[in-house]
Amino acid sequence: MRSLILAAVLTALAAPASASVLVMGTGMAADCSKAAYNGRSDPDSILLCSRSLDEESLNRRDRAGTLVNRGVMLLRTKDYGAARADFDKAITLEPTLGEAFVNRGVTLMADKAYAEALSEIDRGLALGVDEPAKAFYNRGLVQESLGDATAAYHDYRKAQDLAPDWALPARQLTRFTVKRP
Repeated sequence: MRSLILAAVLTALAAPASASVLVMGTGMAADCSKAAYNGRSDPDSILLCSRSLDEESLNRRDRAGTLVNRGVMLLRTKDYGAARADFDKAITLEPTLGEAFVNRGVTLMADKAYAEALSEIDRGLALGVDEPAKAFYNRGLVQESLGDATAAYHDYRKAQDLAPDWALPARQLTRFTVKRP
């Protein structure tokens, strides 16, 4: 299984990134994964993930990944409570799935619980994610919300260094002026 992080818009100023988990193979779980990866959040895609969870015999990691994928779709629809419930269940099933923690951090950002969001994103990064640039970008958003512009700048810079073709960190960095002492 390979995981990835996808964008989900929470505010007009910036787009936090949320993490999907790629479930390999065939069946509804794999189709749910593809839908999440492709940015879908329509009711049929969410239902597909729900049906997979209800009807398929999934191993623990794929069940956790499918919960993350459905949660990502719910994030895109701004159903933060339901998304967080899916991430919580995923973490219970697979406590080493970094993407679940990054996603839970995104839901906490939506609730303006920035200190908690920072802790969750840090935990996800420590566990490992396939696209750390997006987790660093999220951490930059949180740092900025906490009033730490220096830390935010460094996180946006790290995100850009890790994903030089990704426009969102570059856009954030244009707002900063760096002065050397």
